[in-house]
Parts: sequence; C-alpha cells; structure tokens
Amino acid sequence: MGTGASSVTSTTAVVIGAGFGGIAAALRLRAKGYNVTVVDRCSKVGGRAQVFERDGYRHDAGPTVITAPFLFEELFELFGKRIQDYVTIKPLDTWYRFYFPDGIQFDYGGSIEDTLAQIEQIEPADKQGYLDLLDASRAIYQLGFEQLAHQPFHRLSELCVQAPAMLKLGSYRSVWDLVSRHLKSERLRQAFSIQPLLVGGNPFQTTSIYNLIHFLERAHGIHFAMGGTGALTDALGRLMAEEDITIRLGETVESVCVENGRAKGVHTEHGFTAADVVISNVDPAHLYDNMLERKDSCLSARIKTRYARKSMGLFVLYFGTNRLYPDVAHHTIWLGSRYKELLTDIFTHKILADDFSIYLHRPTATDPSFAPEGHESFYALVPVPNLEGSVAWDIEGPRLRDRIVEALGSTLLPGLKESIRSDFFMTPENFQQDYLSPDGAGFSIAPTFYQSAWFRYHNKAEGPNGLYLVGAGTHPGAGLPGVLCSAKVLEVLVPRAAGVDARSKSNLALA
Repeated sequence: MGTGASSVTSTTAVVIGAGFGGIAAALRLRAKGYNVTVVDRCSKVGGRAQVFERDGYRHDAGPTVITAPFLFEELFELFGKRIQDYVTIKPLDTWYRFYFPDGIQFDYGGSIEDTLAQIEQIEPADKQGYLDLLDASRAIYQLGFEQLAHQPFHRLSELCVQAPAMLKLGSYRSVWDLVSRHLKSERLRQAFSIQPLLVGGNPFQTTSIYNLIHFLERAHGIHFAMGGTGALTDALGRLMAEEDITIRLGETVESVCVENGRAKGVHTEHGFTAADVVISNVDPAHLYDNMLERKDSCLSARIKTRYARKSMGLFVLYFGTNRLYPDVAHHTIWLGSRYKELLTDIFTHKILADDFSIYLHRPTATDPSFAPEGHESFYALVPVPNLEGSVAWDIEGPRLRDRIVEALGSTLLPGLKESIRSDFFMTPENFQQDYLSPDGAGFSIAPTFYQSAWFRYHNKAEGPNGLYLVGAGTHPGAGLPGVLCSAKVLEVLVPRAAGVDARSKSNLALA
C-alpha cells in the first residue's frame, strides 16, 4: 500500500488522460490524500509520449527534450523516493546543433564560455549582446517561471497584480523582437529565437515571456532519459502503481457529469465513475466542446474555444538506417532557406510550402539501444499548418517524406535514401484522430500574449466547480516544464483530502 493511504476517508479524484500533465496531477493529488483513478484511451500511460517499436528500431513518439528534470524529481520526492532508483536521466553536452543552409553549424550547450566561443565563430560582435540577452532572459525566468508558473491565474485580479512587472519586462514584444534587440547576426537571431517552436509558437508572434525557456536551458541544461521518454513514463507508471493509484487504460471518457454546478464524475463507454474532484488532461477545446454540456461552461471558455489561435501542426517522419552517422548530434535544428516567410506560410497562410525546417532527433547518439547494432534510429519533425489549412495529407504526406529524405541525404545524412530500412510518418490528421487534438494542432493553442497567463485556459474550469484542467493548453503553457507546472498549480487550487493532516506525504514517508 502507498505511504499514508490509510489516512484517507472517502475523498476521490478521477483524472482524464495519462499524459505528463495527468500523471503529475494524479501523483500530486495522491500526495494530498486523494484516492485517485486515471482513465486513458491509450494502451499505455504517457499520452503523446508513446513508444513505437518497428522492425527492431525504437522511436519516442512524443517529447524528447527534458529541460527541467527537477520537476520530475519532485514527483518522486512527494513519496520519499528518488527518481534515480527508477530511471537514469543523463545531461547532454551539446544541447542543440544548428545547421544553416550554407552549411555553417553552430553548437549550443555547455558553459557560457562554450557558447561565446561558438558565437565568436559566427559574429564576434554579438558576444556582449548574447550576455545581455541572457540577463534579460534571467529576469523573465525569475518572474515568469520561478514566481508565476505554478501559481493560479484564473482571476483577473491576479493578472492586474502582475501586469506592471510583465510589461516592464517587455512581455508585449515578441521573442524575435527581444532577441533582435541584442543580436545582429541573422543566424544567431534564428538560433536564439527558435524555442517558441518547441512549444507550438511562431517566434514573431509569441510573447517574449517565453524567452524564459532560454534561461531555463542555461540554468538546468538539456537532458535525455536513458531508454527514451518511454522509460520515463514507465517509471512514473510504476510510481503510480506503488502509491495505489488506479490506472484504467484503453477506456475513453465520453463526458464529465455535472450536477448543480459541480463536477460529480465521468462517463466512459463502460459506465459512470463518481469522484469528488475531476482533473482533465485532454485539450481544453475538446473538453469544452465535446465533454461538457453548453450550459455547464462559461461564456469565456466558449469564446476561447471558438476564437483561439491554435499552434502549428506537426509532420513527424520516423526512420531507421543500417548505416551509422556518428557526426550527427543528438538534437539538430536543420534550418531552411526561409525563416520568417516560412513561419508566415505555416501560421498565417496555413499552406504547405515547398521548403521546410527540421528538428532531427538521433537518440542513438546517447542510447544505442534504440536500434540494432550498427544501425541508427531517427525522427525528423517538421512544423506544418494545422488542419485549419486545406492540405491533402494522403497525397502530400508521402511527398513531404521524400523531400525530407532528399534534404537530409544531401546534407547531414549522406546516402540516407539507400540506408533506410524502416520508416513511417504521422501528420496532423493522426494528431487529431489519435490524441483528440482540435485541428491536429501539435501543442494546443499558440503561446501569444493574449493566450498566456489569465488569457489562457484556466486551471480551474471556467464552468463547474470541482473540475480542474492541466496540460499544454492551460496555464502556464506547452512543453514538459509547462505541463508539469500546470499540475503543480493544483496544489494551490485543490483542497487537501478529507481526513489527511497538514503534513505533506513526503514528510509522512520520511518520518
């Protein structure tokens, strides 16, 4: 039996979805004394962080970049346990390698001195500008992450209190504008403004508050879970089982039951599950549109759902090769010939252009177990329009696959076409069908200024009491740190379970 479980009387919680937000919420509520049930339509925990096994190659389907390992460590520490006893998380020396159209490469990672040495090779005059940018990012991080990421933002008064500080930091500017104020090299501007794309945003439209990601990387590094993200979800699944959290997989929640303005449980295809507290880890737009009756949601939620600007879609090509590419970094950003114009095509015009940029993941650089000996495992992720555009993916998917192979084969991966032994891809249509992502958006709603903080979907439902939201579409936003922090907000919003004393569960475990 999990530590301290006997102190609970009858308070129950059900979590819809076993993505990282749902897992973290389940563990945090368990530590508060709740009897927790997690229901997910997938066959394994992890949500989008599924694992594909094809022809001897292993591929992580979801997030691959771990920037805040301490947020995972906290989940184990809640129960007096150590993450090291469950999974190995390894820091990477090179965080990202940028490959530019002219063949110039820029390695980002390591110490500040390492980064300055790399900047020296591209634009020596930008060394001081980078240090100034880092200082600006630190100030944003201290407010946006350390102070606000785990705090509720469902009251307008909370925004009013923080607005002066946010405006002082220039949150009305875009990430691109902030970076361009400090760096003159076009290559470096691209390299240091790319982070919003990792959470679904256009650097030219994303509020500069998201530049906190830059300092988050600098402060904590980039890490990889040995065995992949799947090993991390397995570790969390094991922790949930040890703490007596009930996990029901392969079961779809169809609706949230609301009575007299309060969530009372969920309906699945197998029947009704009652709960005192309901946590939703599904996309907020799907929740409000499909899982709640119109009368049970507030006008504010319906307006957001109707008019929200969604993140871009994703085309992900998974492939294995019978050839080794030892000179390719673990994480590579392969940039095309256009930057702003390409992003405008994706986010504004919503058309599939002839050119593209690629995030290339080579897990075998760190963990050879992802492929047979002498082979490599890769995935190539390309930002594309979401399904608000009219792309015929049954036709364009195979074409884009071939163009990606040709582009990588002529640059980073020579002889790629002949070396591929297994491949498949996912399009925005798969994200809509498999993960219930409205319009196939890869990261829920986009991180613009008017879709951040109080303007974003609230963690406390805009409707029935007893219903709470976690995940990429809620405050503070997408990406693993944001999703994990959305669950941390529940520690403020959700009352301690009946019958549990004021001590934390970690204290009970260590007593």
